[in-house]
Amino acid sequence: MTYQEEFISFMVQSGVLTFGDFVTKSGRRTPYFVNTGNYKTGAQIAQLGDYYAACVQEHLPEGIDCLFGPAYKGIPLVTATAASLARTYGRDLPFAFNRKEAKDHGEGGSLVGFKPSAGDRIAIIEDVVTAGTAVRETIAFFKTVADVRIEALFVSVDRMERGTRACTTLDELREDLGIAVYPIVTIREILAFLTKNPVDGKLCIDESCAAAIEAYLQQYGAR
Repeated sequence: MTYQEEFISFMVQSGVLTFGDFVTKSGRRTPYFVNTGNYKTGAQIAQLGDYYAACVQEHLPEGIDCLFGPAYKGIPLVTATAASLARTYGRDLPFAFNRKEAKDHGEGGSLVGFKPSAGDRIAIIEDVVTAGTAVRETIAFFKTVADVRIEALFVSVDRMERGTRACTTLDELREDLGIAVYPIVTIREILAFLTKNPVDGKLCIDESCAAAIEAYLQQYGAR
């Protein structure tokens, strides 16, 4: 089993990936939902870091000077990813995250952890990107820190939906910002795996659920 397939099962077992009738923040009715706020144990965050680290190692085995996690959800993600990269692959990469509010005492500032310098190459670790707002804010934030290069964005799931244009939000980020974007899995990969492989003895996506996801992608999927 690939790490991507293991990750899909892991999301289901963690209650992060669920199927039913939901409404997204954008107001779209969706037959599946990814709620990364349901990761809540030490074992889960350690394992999640392993999947992100595997994705980073696969796509960027070199050429990164720092990992960055946007507050708030990106903070545990970048910490777990950095720990797994060091533990599993011997890559002891610096990591950093931002405060939502700048600290006005002590050392001050909005950046916690590694302080990048001009020319450093940064990889952003995020959960699920919807509109790309947090990523754009991160790039704007780094312009106030140093003249760094944002090399890549790593996310858990690509919903493969249209953003403000006909392409996906992730493709918008690729086109507009010139950065590489790597999801651990896509909704198509989730659909293909869970229609054939039960998790804990249960088939998560039956024919009616698969049809609902296909209809959703037909309506909102990128062209």
